This record gives sequence, C-alpha cells and structure tokens, in this order.
Amino acid sequence: MAKGFQAAAVSAGIKKNGKKDLALIVSDAPAAVAGVFTRNRVQAAPVVLDRQRLAGGTCRAIIANSGNANCATKQQGIADAVAMTRSVSDALEADPQHVMAASTGVIGVPLPVDKILSAVPDLVAALDPDGFADAAEGIMTTDTKAKLVRRQEKIDGQSFQITAMAKGAGMIRPDMATMLCFVCTDIDMDAPSLQQALAYANERSFNRITIDGDTSTNDTVLVMANGRSGAAARTPEQKDVFSGLLAGGLEELARKIVADGEGATKCVEIAVINAHNEKAARQAADTVANSNLVKTAFYGEDANWGRILAALGRAGVEFDPERVDIWFGDVRMVENGAGCGDQTEAAATQVLRNEEFSVFIDLKSGTARASVLTCDFSVDYVKINADYRS
Repeated sequence: MAKGFQAAAVSAGIKKNGKKDLALIVSDAPAAVAGVFTRNRVQAAPVVLDRQRLAGGTCRAIIANSGNANCATKQQGIADAVAMTRSVSDALEADPQHVMAASTGVIGVPLPVDKILSAVPDLVAALDPDGFADAAEGIMTTDTKAKLVRRQEKIDGQSFQITAMAKGAGMIRPDMATMLCFVCTDIDMDAPSLQQALAYANERSFNRITIDGDTSTNDTVLVMANGRSGAAARTPEQKDVFSGLLAGGLEELARKIVADGEGATKCVEIAVINAHNEKAARQAADTVANSNLVKTAFYGEDANWGRILAALGRAGVEFDPERVDIWFGDVRMVENGAGCGDQTEAAATQVLRNEEFSVFIDLKSGTARASVLTCDFSVDYVKINADYRS
C-alpha cells in the first residue's frame, strides 16, 4: 500500500440493505492533490465544493458516501457536504479546507447528513493502512465487485507506490471522469505536476470507456501525493515515470469498470486504425462503442457487421465505405466494405462468445488510431435501472 495512508468504511444507514455506505481515506500529513470532474451541467454538491477546494492544492482526507448523490439539493446540499467534511476535519484536527467530499447514488433526494455525522467517529476509529478494500466496498452502488489496484515503481532507485480504488457500473460515458476514483501515492510531487499527470492518465483511461452513454452528475477523480516514500518526481523524466504508472493503474481500473457494467456479459475493445487523424479515429470508435444496436448484437453474439458500418457512417468522420475492413478478433469479417461470407461469419461468432474480445475497424484513410472500451447491452441492464430507486 502507499505509505502514510489509511482507509476505512462503515454502514451509516444510508443504504436500505445495511451494507457499507460511508468511506474515508486519510493521509497522515497534508498531501498535494489533483482532480478531474464531470462536465455535466448538472453537478452534485460535493463536486462544486471540491472544485473550490482543489485550488488550494492540498488535501488531507476524502470522505465519500454511497446510496445518495447529494445532487439537485440546492444550497442545503452544499451545506451538507461542508458538514461532512467539517466532521472529519474536527476529528483529525485538520484544516477544513483540506478535506474533500464525494457522493454517489440517487439524484434529487436530500442527503441524510445526520446519519453520516453520527457515523464519522466510528469511521475514524476504524482507519487502518489495510482498510482500502473496505473503502472500495463502501463506495459501491450497483457494482458487483470492489475495484482496487496497487502498483509500484522506482525513481532513481527509490520505490514508490500507487493505491487506487474506483466505483462505477452504470451512468458511464467518457466525459472527464465518469465515476468515482480515489488515488493515493507516496511520491513527492507538486500539485500542478500532479494535475498534469492526472489529465494525461485520465484521458487514456476513464475517458475511453462507456457502458450506457450517460454521463453522471457526480464524476470525480482525486489523487493525493504525500511524499512518504522518499521518491520524488521533479524532472521531466521522473514525472514521465510517475505518469506512466498512474496511467497504467487507471487503465486497469477502467477495464474493471467496463467488465462490471450493469448487466454486462462482454467487455469489448473497439479499435479504429488507419484513420485520417486521431480525433477522427476516436470519434469513430466512440460512435460504434455507444451504438445500442451494436451493443445488443454483442449480447446476442451476433456478428452483425452492418450495424458497425452504419454507426461509422453517422460518426461524422471522413472515409470511403467501400474500403473499410472489419475484424472480430483475428477474423476478418468485412473486406473493402463487403462481407466475407457465411464461413467467416461462423468463425466471427465464435469470437463473440468470449467474455473479452476486440473489434478492429480499418478505415484505410490515414495512419492514426484510437480505441474505446465498451460492453454489451443486456436485458439485465434494463431491469437494474427500471427499479433503481426501489
């Protein structure tokens, strides 16, 4: 685990099922902090609060609840988010401006802040360096699995670590953060450099996944760096080492999110190659990845390449439809815009029976490429979201 950090989770009674719903992460000293947030015009109270506090560049703790989004709750929601953080800062004898908040759950319902405030003493008492698995569980909503990664690297012979957790299974669409994610690292790094590293890593991970095309009101990614390892990222080369490790960790979490998508049975990489430029490749991949017709075909294990071609045609990207090749795994299903026959389709169907596979789309209009992770769209997704508030 990253040195100098502790975590915990308890049940505050926010969730009806009695499961853990309140988590806390604490650094034993003030840490540099970076963050990215939703671009949704509707933003939850903790997002508004954290944006303000992020400007200070320092964080000591993050308190997060599940079961309630504290969104569309007007000024009372802001007051409740402040109260959450104040209860933690008082318990830790920390600067109130150095505590961040996060919430996830149902939108438009007042936060049961009294339950949270009553649970904070037990939450602080439960803090433990080995408490990250509990904290990862405490921020889950419709997730079926806690999502936690650990990575280690060296700079000039000195080891440093990253410990990161995320939650997300629905309302996932690449747009800045697209879920909750908290990262602890014991490297010594200034806040502006940490922000730059996070922007780089986020663009290559959470901004390249989709489950249902919806962008949450609560998307938050926060990174704390407390310097306890003795390793430092000062030079461009040292910063690159850290950025690479962070990106790798967030990419692993991003894949865990897609694999655990609400009702999902498939995790699929949509890779567009030989596009006119990277923007075009990304736009084409994103359009295919978010197509409900494509996603339902994946669920039905139907190699319906016509749906992929149709999605490409509305992506707003320049290409010649009569030159496109489409591969399901290592099976070329389409060559120069035409299907390759029944025998090939049978082989492609076998690829679609895997839990994870890739679809490669060759536009033959340039040299750029981009990819997006998506999942299938199942009956269970509808069932989960039809009675989410029940």
